[in-house]
Amino acid sequence: MATRIRLQRHGRKSYAFYSIVIADARAPRDGKFIEKLGTYNPNTNPATVDLNFERALHWVECGAQPTDTVRNILSDEGVLLMKHLKGGVKKGAFDDAAAQAKFEAWKQEKAAKANAFEAKKADAKKAAEAARLEAEKAVNAKIAEKVAEKKAAEAAAKAEAEAAANAEAQEAPAEEANA
Repeated sequence: MATRIRLQRHGRKSYAFYSIVIADARAPRDGKFIEKLGTYNPNTNPATVDLNFERALHWVECGAQPTDTVRNILSDEGVLLMKHLKGGVKKGAFDDAAAQAKFEAWKQEKAAKANAFEAKKADAKKAAEAARLEAEKAVNAKIAEKVAEKKAAEAAAKAEAEAAANAEAQEAPAEEANA
């Protein structure tokens, strides 16, 4: 019997959620399966994968063929690397402890890359926020200049009107004195 490691779709419309399952190659996508290995949620950022590593490794070693998407998931989780390392142990290229050490080094490197990516993303977000704040400050400064010019023009017009009123008031008593 040819077995496949595939995704089985669940979830509502436009919000897919998948189970990673072992199924007969002839079974329909959402049909009967042999064993459930985990879940895959592509809706989160980054995508969430919950995988039973040991069982997935067992089925890959037994010859179950993963689909393209599942192959990428297994590769990201390190199942295919562990299969490769165990093949090297069987051939005598290195011992089991060296294989485990290589796998741990790979996991550490992957975690470091993920942390660096998250830090870079956070720095970019902070820089974008700072740029947005500076742009807003520039816009506010221009608005403040326009408001200050308008107030200055209003104050000048008011002072001019008061000066004209004072001039008329001074002319009126002078005219009365002349009369």
